[in-house]
Amino acid sequence: MAKEHQYKTALTWTGNKGSGTMDYRSYDRNYVISIDHKADLAGSSDSAFLGDKTKHNPEDLLVSSLSSCHMLWYLHLCSQNEIIVMDYKDNAVGTMIEEPDGSGRFTEVTLNPVVTITNKADIEKANSLHEQAHKMCFIANSCNFPVKHQPQCVVEGA
Repeated sequence: MAKEHQYKTALTWTGNKGSGTMDYRSYDRNYVISIDHKADLAGSSDSAFLGDKTKHNPEDLLVSSLSSCHMLWYLHLCSQNEIIVMDYKDNAVGTMIEEPDGSGRFTEVTLNPVVTITNKADIEKANSLHEQAHKMCFIANSCNFPVKHQPQCVVEGA
C-alpha cells in the first residue's frame, strides 16, 4: 500500500508598493515562502520578468529541487552498495522556453554531478547508480520534461 505525504507551505506576496497591481510595472514580484520550523525563503520572479535578481525564483527552485532530490537518492544508494562518497557537487542546468503569449515551460534539466569516492574499483558502479537514483527521485518522477544526468566520478587523492 502506498504511503501519502503532504507538504505545506505558506506564500505571502510582499510586492505591493501601495497601488497593488494597478498596472504591470506598479508592483514588485517579491514573496516570502514560509514552512513551519524552517527559515523563510525570500523569492521573486526572474529578473527577465521584472523580478529581483538577488532573490530565488521559482525556476531556480525547480532545478535545485531536482538536483537535491537526485543527490539524496544517490547518496542513499551508494551507502547501500558500500560505495564511500566523500564529496558531491552538482552544477545543474535547466532550459525553459517562453512562448510568444508569455507562457512557458521547461524543456529539460541536466544534472552534472561530480562525485568523489574512495575506491577506484567502484567507479563503474558509482556511475551506474545515477540511473537508479533518477528512477527513485520523487521530483524527477513528477516532471513532464526530461531530466538528464551527466555524472563524473573521481577518486579521492588521485
